[in-house]
Amino acid sequence: MIIHEPALISEDVLDKQFICDLNKCKGACCIEGEFGAPLTKQEIKILEKELPAILPYLSKQSQEALIKNGVFEKDSEGDLVTTCLPTGECNFALRDDNGILNCGVEQAWKEGKTSFQKPISCHLYPIRISKVGQFDALNYHKWDICKPACKLGKAHQMPVFRFLKGALIRKFGKKWYDELEEIADARN
Repeated sequence: MIIHEPALISEDVLDKQFICDLNKCKGACCIEGEFGAPLTKQEIKILEKELPAILPYLSKQSQEALIKNGVFEKDSEGDLVTTCLPTGECNFALRDDNGILNCGVEQAWKEGKTSFQKPISCHLYPIRISKVGQFDALNYHKWDICKPACKLGKAHQMPVFRFLKGALIRKFGKKWYDELEEIADARN
């Protein structure tokens, strides 16, 4: 682990290679797994406030589910996560003409309908954050559905943290990210 306050960073975040390959995985991370994407309490407030602007970007089934069940639920460990359809698909997922799942929240953001880009847990994937004392522990989440992303990342020599530059800057700031680049360079 590397300490770069306020984070403890798994070396895999710096060493593993990754570039999402949506043409191969079809956005499977938006449907696979037991629960929806992790949310913060602040994100729940934002999603609830911005929901009217986001709903038009979602399927009718997701719209109805969000209106009925809300934007969040608790997983088996009591953590806050997005609600999902009975199929397991995140209620905020949107399938495009090629069958690829994208984020309806992000689509609304791209079109200027909301100021909220998407949950940070989605933006940071395949990094997962957990709390360890006062630190945010950043760990690389390895998942079989991401094998094409690992292959593509390796082909382009793209470390996870560089692939997620924008998300890491959003979470920790540009100065923090620039220092992370220096840490990574010093390790090589």
